[in-house]
Order: sequence, then C-alpha cells, then structure tokens
Amino acid sequence: MRLLGENLRTGVAALASILLLAACGGGDDGAQGETTEGINKAEFKIGLVTDVGQLNDRGFNQLAYEGLKRAEKELGVEIRVAQSRSASDYIPNHTSLARQGFDLIIGVGFAQGDAVDAAAMKMPDTSYAIVDVDQQSLKHKPANVVGLLFREEEAGYLAGVLAGLSVKKDKTPVVGSVGGFKEPPVDRFIAGYQAGAEWAAPQVKTLNSYSSDWDDQAKCKEIAFDQISRGASVVFQVAGGCGLGALDAAKERSVWGIGVDADQSFLGSFVLTSAMKHVDEAVFRTIKSVVDDNFEGGKSLVFGLKEDGVGLGRINPKIPEQDRRVVDDVQKRIRAGEIEIPRTL
Repeated sequence: MRLLGENLRTGVAALASILLLAACGGGDDGAQGETTEGINKAEFKIGLVTDVGQLNDRGFNQLAYEGLKRAEKELGVEIRVAQSRSASDYIPNHTSLARQGFDLIIGVGFAQGDAVDAAAMKMPDTSYAIVDVDQQSLKHKPANVVGLLFREEEAGYLAGVLAGLSVKKDKTPVVGSVGGFKEPPVDRFIAGYQAGAEWAAPQVKTLNSYSSDWDDQAKCKEIAFDQISRGASVVFQVAGGCGLGALDAAKERSVWGIGVDADQSFLGSFVLTSAMKHVDEAVFRTIKSVVDDNFEGGKSLVFGLKEDGVGLGRINPKIPEQDRRVVDDVQKRIRAGEIEIPRTL
C-alpha cells in the first residue's frame, strides 16, 4: 500500500499553485473554481470536476487529483481542475469544460451523477467518467460515459476484522463508524466494516451515524465523541474532510481511528489502519484508455482487491503479528471469492 505522507505534502504544494492561478483569473467560461494547469499543446485535454469536498480533503478528491497529475507527467496530457463549491457548480463546471474541447471529463463522487448524465447527453462527442456511479444507474445511460466503481465493502471488511481483533478482549466490545451522507459507496464501506468486526469478535456491538456533511469537521467530531462515550474503542471515518473531525475525536479520547480512501496513518499513532480506495489508479487508467484510443463508454469498471482497487493502508506497528496474519489470510480468502461480504446496511 502506498503511504500518502509525501504525496500529500506534494499535493498541498500543487494545490497552493492552483489556488494562485485561480486568484489570477480562473476559467474563461465562468465555471466556479475552475483553474488551469499544464496548459500546452498536448494532444489530449483532461478535465476533473471535484465534489464539494474539493482538493484539500486529504482523501477522495486528493486521490483523483493525484491520478490526474500522474497522467500529466507520464502521458503528457493537458489538465484542468474545476473545483465545486456547491452542488450547483456541477453542471456549469462540466458544461464549461466540454465547450472548451476537453476530450475526457471526470466527475468525482456519487452526487455528480445527474450532472454527468445531463452534460453527456448534451455533448455526445465528449467522453465522461464518473467515480462511484454505475453508468447503468444514470437516467439516460449515455454511451459516452464510463462508471468507475469500487468494492468498498472488501476494504471495509478488512478494516472491520482488524477492529474486531483489537476489541475482542474488551469486556463490552464496541466499534463505531461515522458516515458522511447515506450513499451507496459509504454504506458499502460500513456494511463491510460491521461484518468484518462481527466475524472477528461475534459479541461486538456496532454503532453508526451520518453527519450529512462532507466538510464540517465539528459535526463528525461530535458524532464520534458520542460513540466513544457509548463504549466505542474504534472509530471508522467514512465522511471525507468532515471525517477528519471523527479521527481527531479518536485521538483526543485515546481510542483507535480508522481512515478512509487514502492512507491516513500520517495523522498519528492512534490510526489503526485505513480502508483505501485507489481512486488515483482508476482515474489514471481511464485517462490512459483515452490516450490509447480504447476508451469504451456505456459501461462501468469495477475495482476490487483482485484489481488492486481497494485494500488496507499501513497497519499500526503496535498490532500483534498474529492479528496481521489473520488479516492477511482473510484478504487471500476474499480474493479467492470465499467470503461473501454484504454491500448494504
């Protein structure tokens, strides 16, 4: 698993550059938060539309951006990022990039499904990708859209096994999770997490709540404090930037925290592990398919353990070797299709 400490420091520096460019003018079509990088005479132009968490969420959007930057470096494409300050920015951002002749536009997040569907219908010659949305679930099922899906339940299950092993000797074992919005990708993480914890510690009690927010860390922190007061010894955050507040609560109360999407072990020694989703790899592969002229819309691509699309981040060094072996064995069994993991709560 990649560690993101260095990547995040690089990402922060790149983000500062983006914000400086935005302050100097942004896009010429008035898309909210639109910024330009790497503008040259590259043959392919790739746009990325963030969700409202924006690039500094230390997770989901950050990973998509890293995949975009990798494509710029390795494939020589021209890139542009349109940051969305609210959901009302989604359609203007997608439309603006399409009108400017971008070959592929990538929407980050479940909430952008309708915007991508509408934009793709209006711009049939533009290729689109949407992270966390099944292409077949879109209203018009546009033939120029590919969905990028992940088996979050597999990463969640592994994190849950580790959480269950960590609390199984407690008199009353309890593990918690803090979701952002109740959306399928969030619930897949949590469903897998709860199932994994229950497998490792059958007597465990699972707690779960939603913040209905991706950004306000105070909301997630309050939810996590409540779960910890009810006995949770582990808190799993599945709420983007908001979820950093849940991890902060875990740190303050000296319980285990589990990160999401990116490897968030850089936050401190209280992080048990992270349930990772390699959005960066999926974004890069999709861009490469455009460059290689083998992009195929009208379907979805699924990234699980077998495809190295999900997995665990760094496991805390305090975890006993015997528990690590259990997690490794479970991972092999998942890859072999021997464990059925729930995808819904």
